[in-house]
Amino acid sequence: MRKVAIYGKGGIGKSTTTQNTVAGLVAMGRKIMVVGCDPKADSTRLLLGGLAQKSVLDSLREEGEDVELEDIRKEGYGGTLCVESGGPEPGVGCAGRGIITSINMLESLGAYEESVGLDYAFYDVLGDVVCGGFAMPIRDGKAEEIYIVVSGEMMAMYAANNISKGIVKFAQSGSVRLGGLICNSRSVDNEKEMIEEFAKMLGTEMIYFVPRDNDVQRAEINRKTVIEWKPEAPQAEEYRGLAKAIDGNTNFVVPTPLEIEQLEKLLMDYGLMN
Repeated sequence: MRKVAIYGKGGIGKSTTTQNTVAGLVAMGRKIMVVGCDPKADSTRLLLGGLAQKSVLDSLREEGEDVELEDIRKEGYGGTLCVESGGPEPGVGCAGRGIITSINMLESLGAYEESVGLDYAFYDVLGDVVCGGFAMPIRDGKAEEIYIVVSGEMMAMYAANNISKGIVKFAQSGSVRLGGLICNSRSVDNEKEMIEEFAKMLGTEMIYFVPRDNDVQRAEINRKTVIEWKPEAPQAEEYRGLAKAIDGNTNFVVPTPLEIEQLEKLLMDYGLMN
């Protein structure tokens, strides 16, 4: 089973990218479990057709320790298994604890056992937080392949560089590696070329460039991935391409994060190009 975590700046489109990629992998016949690691519990919404998924923490609060696997894991699009870690009540506790509790419970209930026949476990992780509970997928070896969703915007690249620093730290004592950058385009000038160069400087590659397309928002309004909503759409083919790129990827590295001066120079060099 391949264990994948998707990181990136808050609002960059991690959950949308993850769910659409999973739909592409499902079309290839892959069996997948998606574990949402965001207290908003929206990492599986499109795969479940918009149905509200009771989170692990909600189940524990309501039912105590007497929780069964079917209480916290629901079947979604194409047989995908969906879990939401959830978060604490507003203003109470640490959201990162939800991830720790959720993953530990999934393990204790046998969700990762070989008999399940999973090809992938995907973790959709909140923002660019690589500390505390949010680092658990890479800290404890739950995820071994990291993909960073990025764009040509300064803060998205800054976050990707910080996440790379976290990967370096945890790679020293574990098997976690960077699988590449996924550019979720924001139509920034020279964006594709800039992210390709950024990836090269990190020692990895831009595994896929996802163009900006309003069909993504249209599919979300219909509470579906693009592939389920409109399989013949050009954007659906893009997500199938991303899924194939991840499925066939064998280039996993310990990245070399940039100094802030290098990152700013990269942004200036490409931002000033005509």
